[in-house]
Amino acid sequence: MTYASIREYGEAMRKRYLSASKKEKGKLLTEFCTVTKYHRKAAVRLLCHTPSKTRCRGRERQYGLPVSYALRRLWEVSDHLCSKRLAPFIPELVDSLERHGELSLDPEVKEQVLRVSASTIDRLLGPYRRRGLRHPRSSYSSPSSIKAHIPVRTFSEWKDVHPGSLQADLVLHCGESTEGFYVTTLTAVDVATGWHVCVPVWGKGKERVGGGVHEVRSRLPFTLREIHTDNGSEFINDALYPYCQRHGIGFTRGRPYKKNDQAYVEQKNWSIVRRLVGYDRYTTKAAYEQMERLYLLVDRYANFFQPIGKLVHKERVGAKVTKHYDLARTPYKRLLETGLLQEAERLSLEREYQSLNPVHLKSQIDAALDKLWKLAQQEEPAKPDNTKSLGNTLSDAIS
Repeated sequence: MTYASIREYGEAMRKRYLSASKKEKGKLLTEFCTVTKYHRKAAVRLLCHTPSKTRCRGRERQYGLPVSYALRRLWEVSDHLCSKRLAPFIPELVDSLERHGELSLDPEVKEQVLRVSASTIDRLLGPYRRRGLRHPRSSYSSPSSIKAHIPVRTFSEWKDVHPGSLQADLVLHCGESTEGFYVTTLTAVDVATGWHVCVPVWGKGKERVGGGVHEVRSRLPFTLREIHTDNGSEFINDALYPYCQRHGIGFTRGRPYKKNDQAYVEQKNWSIVRRLVGYDRYTTKAAYEQMERLYLLVDRYANFFQPIGKLVHKERVGAKVTKHYDLARTPYKRLLETGLLQEAERLSLEREYQSLNPVHLKSQIDAALDKLWKLAQQEEPAKPDNTKSLGNTLSDAIS
């Protein structure tokens, strides 16, 4: 029986029950419990008192299913941002999606979506969140003797840096073994704004990696002032160091085995490269070319539509450390706020931003990833191809 049927049955029996004798009440209770499967105490309460209108405990629900569906759409388009980064980015993202005809919300739903808090986003998106990421593996080559000429810079020396101060690192797409030849990814991130560039590198030789640094420099919307790397010989060598000296680029390195000295780029290694590409082995020209196409899309998507929050200060109370972050903003917005760009450069970036559709970018990235994953190497390590047509070397870049 449904609850409505039980209430109806109880209302019909209530008059008889209240006017009956004690013995008759016992019989009526037995009959009622047999039919409804109610406990006798519950049956007594129902038959003795007219039930009031039931009301859910707590506050009334403020956000309905339309808001949940809209938030899920925004969350998926933003590549599953955490609520702290998604909440301040929602107005900008909604405006971009509406401009490209990808989202249409009722005024009431839109008003609720724009004022939803981070904690409410966590609650509403709880049923949709799933985990299923690939697990990476990395390896680094030993440093060379030239590192004695390059100053060390620790994690505490990155406060109040100006745009153009980059941290760079090399991600190896070597699968389970570092033997043989494989494609790598050069990741570079600007500490001040969070602007990042990823470039595939044909191997990990010093000339190829140096050419990747030159490619990163040419794709930045601002001047490269200084670069910071780990102690790997792909960076600390007689090719990249002289290149930086000739072009007036400062060169520093972290301490050996202290990854926190390169914390900004290490975070991007995971959130951009490993989380998307994964840990498979790539050794072919087709994989290299597909990575080029993929990273062009990923750079635009992350720099224009992925807000980041920067640590402002830490507060320690006993054994507990509380971290305080600023309002999450995209690298594009942070770059505009610096006032570093010339008017022509600012207008060029603004036109590029207005032309980008985050939904199309996300679907193109997914399609590019599907093609790349099919090119993963599952057999024995392939021999290196010395073809100079793939990627610029440092000597080609500066000639």
